[in-house]
Amino acid sequence: MGLSQNETLAGIKDKVVVITGASSGIGEATALLLAERGAKVVLGARRHDRLAALAARIAEVGGEVVYASTDVRRREDVTKLIHLACERFGTIDVLVSNAGVMPVSPLDDLRVEDWEDMIDVNMKGVLYGIAGALPVFRKMGSGHFIHIASTAGHKTVPNQSVYSATKFGVRAISEGLRQEAGDQVRVTIISPGMVRTNFAEGVTNLEVRARLEEIRDKFALPPESIARAIAYAIEQPADVDVNEIVIRPTAQA
Repeated sequence: MGLSQNETLAGIKDKVVVITGASSGIGEATALLLAERGAKVVLGARRHDRLAALAARIAEVGGEVVYASTDVRRREDVTKLIHLACERFGTIDVLVSNAGVMPVSPLDDLRVEDWEDMIDVNMKGVLYGIAGALPVFRKMGSGHFIHIASTAGHKTVPNQSVYSATKFGVRAISEGLRQEAGDQVRVTIISPGMVRTNFAEGVTNLEVRARLEEIRDKFALPPESIARAIAYAIEQPADVDVNEIVIRPTAQA
């Protein structure tokens, strides 16, 4: 008995997956896991040296990988990354918009540049990804957006109001896109709780940074846990759209 089209489209092997924020944390873990499962990965991030090292690790074990320095605050950078995928591998099947920053602080600190950076990276970076990939997906008749939001996009707490606003925004954009996408393009939101990454490095308020690092060291999930959730969404049959996965540490602060 032969496989149906939806069954043959399921899985990860040979899918072309573009990942932003790929040089560390969730992006790095996702690139390694998907490459191990046979995906062709296209990596973008600002830190060229880390991208090159990650690509070398993947290539050394036989994975197919290309990369480009990418600042998601620049629409042209995101467009070039998607074009790179199409030039090298002929198409793009999945865009994982993972790049994000979290320089949280009390609003009284008036760290306006940090607010602007969160809006530019966390929200506009996602929109630039949609602008670059949606025409390709429409032309191909299939595609999958995966947007990394946060549990902060479900509930805010003191010091995180701007960061939460950007993640609420990512969820709203993603849900609107899902409703507009029709039956050929899938949209998945991944909303992690605390993850063991270097996010605290960007927190400019030292008191808030110390508190976040303490919570992270006690409770945070490894980034590989989020990578597995991303893989789960990708490997579903084409007629199954995993709309949102909320993933938290079992131990809560």
